[in-house]
Amino acid sequence: MSEYKMPRGIVISGTGLWTPPEAISNEELVAALNTYADKFNREHAAAIEAGEVEAKPHSSAEFIEKASGIKNRYVISKEGILDPERMRPYLPERADDELCLQAEMGLKAARLAMEKANKRPEDIDAVIVSASYLQRSYPAIAIEIQGALGIDGFGFDMEVACSSATFALQRAVDAVSSGSARAVLVINPELASPQVDYTDRDSHFIFGDVAVASVIERREGCNAETAWEILGTKAKTVFSNNIRSNFSYTSRAADVDPFGPGKLFRQNGRKVFKEVCPMAAAHLESQVEELGIEPKAISRWWLHQANINMNQLIAKKLMGDEATPERAPIVLDRYANTGCAGSVIAFNLHSDDLPVGSKGVICSFGAGYSIGSLALEKIAV
Repeated sequence: MSEYKMPRGIVISGTGLWTPPEAISNEELVAALNTYADKFNREHAAAIEAGEVEAKPHSSAEFIEKASGIKNRYVISKEGILDPERMRPYLPERADDELCLQAEMGLKAARLAMEKANKRPEDIDAVIVSASYLQRSYPAIAIEIQGALGIDGFGFDMEVACSSATFALQRAVDAVSSGSARAVLVINPELASPQVDYTDRDSHFIFGDVAVASVIERREGCNAETAWEILGTKAKTVFSNNIRSNFSYTSRAADVDPFGPGKLFRQNGRKVFKEVCPMAAAHLESQVEELGIEPKAISRWWLHQANINMNQLIAKKLMGDEATPERAPIVLDRYANTGCAGSVIAFNLHSDDLPVGSKGVICSFGAGYSIGSLALEKIAV
C-alpha cells in the first residue's frame, strides 16, 4: 500500500468540467436495445429454438435505475448509439494534422481549470492525461494538448482504469513536491462510449462521456481566492479479473475479432460489489485516521461514481447514520459512470459551497482492483 504524507503547501487550485452537449435517457437507451433484441431474436429464431444461441433479453428504465442509480448519460455522438442497426457511436476519423477527439475534449476542460486557477500556459510545466481508455498509443494525448495550449514543459499519458484520475493527481503531487514542476495540469478526458457494448443488457447503460481537469501547484504560487490543500495521498492495487477490457492491437496477431465477445468492457458486478466496497471503506477510514482525522470529521466524501448502491454502502460504513447525499454527493444519476472522472466531477460541482477549514476526500476505485484517494482541506490563499 502506498501512502504519502507530505509537507503542507501543495494545493488543487482549480478544476474544470466539460460536459458533452448530447444526452441519452434510460428510456431512449432501452427503446434502442429492445428493438435490437427483437430483431436479433427474429433473425436467430431457429438457432434460439435449438438452444444454439441465447435470446437477447429486454431491459427497462426501472431496471437500470434500480441496479445502478443511473438515469441519464452524456455522450459525444448520440445518433449511432440509438440506431438498432448500428448500436455504437459514429465518430469519423480525423486527419493526423487535426486535433484528435480526446484531445479536443481534454482541452476544453483544461481551459476551464486554468481559468479557475488563474493560470496561464507559461505558469505550467507538465501535463498528465489519464483516462480509463486512451484513443491511441502515441503520440501522447497529453503532448498534443500541451502543444495546443502552448505549454513549455513535458507531458505523458497514463491509465489505471477508473482510478486513473486519482493516481494521476498523486503523480502531479509528486512532481510538484520534488520540484520537477511548478504546476501540473491533470486532464481526464473519458471517451468511454466507443468501448460500450450497447447490445448487452447488463452493461449497455453504465458509461457516459465527459472531461475534467485539475491544476496542482504550490500554495505560494497559487493565484486563486481559495484552494484545497492536499493533506495526504494513498494508493492501493490488488489484482482481479472481475473487471476487464481485452480490446488490444494484439488481436490482429491472434487472428480474432478485436471487437468480438469479451473484447469490450465486462465485469462480474456481484463480485465487484462484494469485494470492492469493504476494501474502499477500509482504505478511506485508515487514510484519514493516519492523518489524525476522524472519518466523521470529513465534511464531504467525493466518491467514485459507478453505482449508487456501492456509494451508499461505503458512505454508511464511513459515517454511520450521518451518511447523507450532502456529505457524499451523487452525480452518476446525471452523468452515469464516467470512468475515472466521476469523483472529480463530484468535487467540481460540490466543493465551492464548503467554508474554509472544511476537510474532504476524493476517492476512486475500479479495475485492477485499484483504489486512489487524496485527503484535502479548504484554505484561503
